[in-house]
Amino acid sequence: MKPGNALLSAAGTTIFTVMSALAVRHGAINLGQGFPDVEGPADVVRAAADALLDGRNQYPPLTGVPELREAVAAANARFWGLEVDAAAGVVVTSGATEALSDCLMALLNPGDEVVLIEPLFDTYLPVVRMLGAIPKLVRLEPPDWALPREALRAAFGPRTKALLLNSPMNPTGKVFTCDELKFLAGLLSEHDAYAICDEVYEHLVFAPAKHVPLASLPGMAARCLRIGSAGKTFSLTGWKVGYVSGPAELVGLVAKAHQNLTFATAPNLQRAVALGLAKDNSYFSGLAGSLAAKGARLSAGLARVGFRVLPTQGSYFLVADFSDFGFAGDDVAFSRHITEAAGVACIPVSAFYEGESPTHWVRFAFCKKDEVLDEAVDRLARHFVIDGRRLT
Repeated sequence: MKPGNALLSAAGTTIFTVMSALAVRHGAINLGQGFPDVEGPADVVRAAADALLDGRNQYPPLTGVPELREAVAAANARFWGLEVDAAAGVVVTSGATEALSDCLMALLNPGDEVVLIEPLFDTYLPVVRMLGAIPKLVRLEPPDWALPREALRAAFGPRTKALLLNSPMNPTGKVFTCDELKFLAGLLSEHDAYAICDEVYEHLVFAPAKHVPLASLPGMAARCLRIGSAGKTFSLTGWKVGYVSGPAELVGLVAKAHQNLTFATAPNLQRAVALGLAKDNSYFSGLAGSLAAKGARLSAGLARVGFRVLPTQGSYFLVADFSDFGFAGDDVAFSRHITEAAGVACIPVSAFYEGESPTHWVRFAFCKKDEVLDEAVDRLARHFVIDGRRLT
C-alpha cells in the first residue's frame, strides 16, 4: 500500500494527549491541559440551550450569523479601538485552532517563510509545513522571556510572508509590551509582511500588564488577522467557537479557507456567544481578576513545595523550574514522575520547542477550582517531603 501523508504519518501523539491519558490512568489532578473545571456564564449557556428550540438549526451563513459578526466587530471597537466591518471583516470558525489554519491558508504559498516565536503552541508548525511554507524559528528563553531582537531581524528576509504572534502567550504567560510590538511592527513594515495574531487570551491579562493588539498600532490594521476564542473568554472550551477579524481583503481569503474546512459552526452557540460579547465590562474584569488570584494561589503553593515559579502576566498558565529537587531526568521524565508518583499532571516546556530546548521547566494550568489547586499543592508537598527530594 502507498503511504499516507508523510508529515502526518511522522507526527506522534501530542504531549497533551499523552499526559492527560496518564493523569486518568493514575487518578492524577490534571494541571496539564488548559481548560477550566467550571461551566461558563449561566446566561450564555441558557441562551445556547434556548436557541436550539427557536427553529434556526440549518446551515448558518458560512462567515457566521449576523448577530455574532456584529458582536465581534463591536467588541473590537469597544475593547481595542479597532474598526472592523462586521459584514466583510469577520469570519466565525469552529474554534481558534481552525481559525489559525484558515489564516495560514489564506496567506501562505509554498516556499513562503513564516517567522514563529518559540515556545509555541504545537499546532503552529505542522500547519505551516503542510502548506509547504518554511518556518523561521526565533527563541525566547526563560526566565525573563526577553524578545531577541537581533535574532528576529535575522529571521526576516525577502521571502518573509508572515509573523505568527501569540500574545498573551502560551505557555509563558508573557504579554508583549508596546515597545516590543512597535519593534515587530517595524519589521513587518520593512519587509511588507503580514501578522497572524493569536489573541485567544486577550481578556485573561493580569494587572498591571495590559493587552495591546498589534493591529492597533499605526499602519498595522491592514496587515493583521486577529484570532479570538469564545472558549477562552467564556470558559466554554468545548463549544469550539472562534473568530477572525481584520481587513476585508484578507478576511475574504480566510472565508474561502473556512468554506473548505468546516463551512459553518453551530448556530445556537454562535448566537449565545454574541450575547456573551455584549456583557458588561465587569464580567471581563472579573474573569481576569479571578484567574489572577488563582495564578497567585498556585504560584505561592508551588514555591512552598520547592519550585522556582516564574511570574505570569496572562493566559491560564505558569511555568516553574524544578531543578532544586535534584531530579535526575529531563522535563518529560519529571512530568511523568509527578503524574504517576505524586498524582499531579503538568506539561514539559520542551514540548513547545523544536529541537534542543530548556529541560528543567514545566507548565501548570491554574484555571481550576481553588480546592483543586490546593489539593495539587498538598499532593506535591507530601510526595517530595516523603521521598526526601525537597531541597528548600
